[in-house]
Amino acid sequence: MSDLPFTILFFAHFKELAGAPQVEIHLPPNATVADLKARLASIIPALVNALPTAVVAINQEFGFDEDLIPAGAEIALFPPVSGGSGALIQAQVTTEPLDLNQLTAQHVDAETGAVCLFVGVVRGETHRGAAHTTASLEYEAYTAMAEAKLRQIGAEIQSRWPQVLQIALVQRIGILEPGAPSVAVICTAAHRDEGVFEAARYGIDRLKEIAPIWKKEIGPNGETWVDGDYHPQPGD
Repeated sequence: MSDLPFTILFFAHFKELAGAPQVEIHLPPNATVADLKARLASIIPALVNALPTAVVAINQEFGFDEDLIPAGAEIALFPPVSGGSGALIQAQVTTEPLDLNQLTAQHVDAETGAVCLFVGVVRGETHRGAAHTTASLEYEAYTAMAEAKLRQIGAEIQSRWPQVLQIALVQRIGILEPGAPSVAVICTAAHRDEGVFEAARYGIDRLKEIAPIWKKEIGPNGETWVDGDYHPQPGD
């Protein structure tokens, strides 16, 4: 049987290493993720050093070295990322500015007595670790998968904090200047002691682990993609 064609999508600095946002390759039937990496290493030498830490997604789910790649699968490669009770969940990646008042109002109803809102804001000066100045951040996402993972995170919150009534996880992408909100996590409940603080903290921490969203630091000394250090596990 002849080799099968696949389109490989690249994100963040993998796109730059590959020299294109996607490539077409052929793999034998019953090829694994490990086979995919080996083929990419042979045809795109610039990826060789990055492949050991690459995250692979197959049809918008994390793939591992031993996993078989089905015919016609959508495949993506990217660095580690920097989606119960009947709760309503909003999971969104957007290019539009985040209107925090409007977003909060959308998740307040007659039952709401407590709202916990976490907002991530583009920081212009960083002093933790290597001190540096940021002129802007460029956020990029594998949007379809990112929104699926945001919905998954919402479901995880539902399971852990069943008294949470509504959940929103919204990430803005594009070029953002210091002071601009980049991400918002909202959790509401009837009372403040029903998990809203813990749920919102869990939401942003989990988003940073498994949602395929990256940022590029743009500053006076150049541009750098910022990779995370969490590698997805089976079940993520």
